[in-house]
Amino acid sequence: MIRKPWKSLRFKMLYLFGLSALASVMTAGFLVLIAIAAYRTDIPYLVPLLKLMRDEFGIPVVFTSACLLFFIFYLFALSRSTIRYLMEISKGIERIAGGNFDSRLPLRGGDELGALADNINKMTAQLKLSIEEERRAERTKAELVTNVSHDLRTPLTSIVGYLGLIEEDRYRDEVELRHYAQIAYEKSMRLKTMIDDLFEFTRTSGGMGLRLSPINLTQMLGQLAAQFRLQFEQAEMECLLSLPDHPIFVDSDGDKLVRVFENLIVNAIQYGKDGRQIDIAVCSDSGQAVVEIANYGEPLPASIIPLLFERFYRGEHSRSRNTGGSGLGLAIAKNIVELHNGVISAASDQGRTSFTVRLPLAK
Repeated sequence: MIRKPWKSLRFKMLYLFGLSALASVMTAGFLVLIAIAAYRTDIPYLVPLLKLMRDEFGIPVVFTSACLLFFIFYLFALSRSTIRYLMEISKGIERIAGGNFDSRLPLRGGDELGALADNINKMTAQLKLSIEEERRAERTKAELVTNVSHDLRTPLTSIVGYLGLIEEDRYRDEVELRHYAQIAYEKSMRLKTMIDDLFEFTRTSGGMGLRLSPINLTQMLGQLAAQFRLQFEQAEMECLLSLPDHPIFVDSDGDKLVRVFENLIVNAIQYGKDGRQIDIAVCSDSGQAVVEIANYGEPLPASIIPLLFERFYRGEHSRSRNTGGSGLGLAIAKNIVELHNGVISAASDQGRTSFTVRLPLAK
């Protein structure tokens, strides 16, 4: 955007035209003075030429022609830098059109040409980013299909195998038959869980709509802790609640937000059994509601902390096979939190692994 009128391209062109016209008139006038001086001093060969030009064309025609020629010369000379800059912009656009999105146009001056070059640079950077995101999306889609195929094939193979044994009557007695049927049932339930998680992940990652209403996080986390009491007892774990005396409200979709904290609590139960304790804390800080869910046990390496919210990532593959995890729980939680304009993070230090959710407080 041009803020100073005298730096605009229009003003510069008018300035060049005016300066060229003035310079051409002054040069032609100077030559006229030289011609008059030469005529008065009677310089040989020059005086007859001047008389011939005067008699054939006339002084006004000769003077006007000289002014026009000098005007063209001065205009070309003075606008040479602007023309060169236009050629550089043209060549830069050709490089960008050829696929070189790292190319940048030089920025010179504060006129429209400089603004044009700056806008082209911004457009090129945005175009490069869009292309990279599109390629990343294609890779993500391919990885998603590969991971889904791999993860769904394992339980499906077991189901087909054990049902095949039953179909072919390859069991010794009814006890073994029931055992095969139980394994097939467990594998089918795991397959159902994985499909449900995958469906939920695709819904949340697609930016689904939210039905927002004021939700009291203090009450929600207290109710969830009570609902998971049986799971805590079965895992021989203790849940320590740290809830404020006052309500903390956020504008959220209650059903989806419950899914976030359920996933975090289930994750803490599955991977924190050795610590025998889960901490659930709620507070407010700097205009945000903060929920922390932590478990104890062997700390996670710092290298895998950024990967925890990636789809199909499982920190301990042996445990995930035993618990039947799909590797999508934390990815789903992240998507839902981000839909609420919040942030979810993880930290692990000195045997304590915590997940922190920050959401804007209700206005």
